[in-house]
Parts: sequence; C-alpha cells; structure tokens
Amino acid sequence: MKTLTLLRHAKSGWDDKVARDVDRPLNGKGKRAAGIVGQHWRQLRLTFDHVVASPAVRVAETIAELATGYGESIVPVIDRRIYLASAVTLLDVIHELPEGAEHVLMVGHNPGLEDLVLMLVPDKASDSLRDTLEEKFPTASTAEMTFEGGWAGVAQNSATLTRFIRPRDLDATLGPNLE
Repeated sequence: MKTLTLLRHAKSGWDDKVARDVDRPLNGKGKRAAGIVGQHWRQLRLTFDHVVASPAVRVAETIAELATGYGESIVPVIDRRIYLASAVTLLDVIHELPEGAEHVLMVGHNPGLEDLVLMLVPDKASDSLRDTLEEKFPTASTAEMTFEGGWAGVAQNSATLTRFIRPRDLDATLGPNLE
C-alpha cells in the first residue's frame, strides 16, 4: 500500500514586495503554523521516504519551519510542475514517483492540492474527513491518502483519505481571523 501526504504551504506574506509570486515568503503566522504542524507530525511518527515540492520560496520556508518542529531535516526533490499546478498535472507527477517509495510527501499549492484530493477520494455520504476538506483546504494543512498498487496506477476515486489536519485543529489561534 502506498501513502501520499499532501501539505499545502503555510500562510505567505502578501505585504512583502517581491517581483514574482514564486518569491513570496511566509508571514509570521505561517512560520508558526508550519512549526506546530511539524511537532504534530513528530507525535504521529509520520515518516517519508520521498519528498517532492514546488520551487516556490513559501514552500521552501514551510519545509524549513516544518522540519524544525518535526526534529529532522526534510530534503525535497524540487519539481517545477508542482508550482500552481492543476490536479491533472499533480497526478502526472504522482504517476512518475519512484515505485520503491512507499510514503511520499508532496508540498505545493491550492487549488491544485484540494482538487487532487477531491479527484482521487470517492465522494461518500459518510466521509466526514472529505467533507471537511471540501469546505476548505487551508494553508499548512495536511491530507494523507492511501492507495492500493503502484504510483502509475493512481486514478480518480482510487484513494482513501486517512487523515486531514488543519493548523487550527492543533492551535485555535491559527484559525481564520474572526474580525
């Protein structure tokens, strides 16, 4: 059985003046959220034998902050296709994952990550995890799916959503602003 964990980058700073979107960094709330998510992953004893990520600065900073909380370095393979990718493009990346990798982490962006989960996980009336994710896949959230067979065979409705963790589930102050 293969496990794919998706992580949406943490909250980025729109106030920073950067020439290109790909260079936008995390803000303070995003850095804190990524660290707390990393601590939670350590408590869950999540492990990955392959990591693939977008080249965006906010993704690199998310991984760095996450690793601090996780207590281990996380060294991704950078794949330019993940930057602002559609679900279909992300599925192409999945199909090319090394078959020897059993637990893969993919770090990227919305709406592609959310659309990918909704494409791969069947819509069942009793799936509260999927329903929660469908409402919103916030920044620094984790979605974990399992698949039977190899990466090349991953297809629509072929996954089981086993975990969905939002930063606000770990620390209420990381939820949406209540202004």
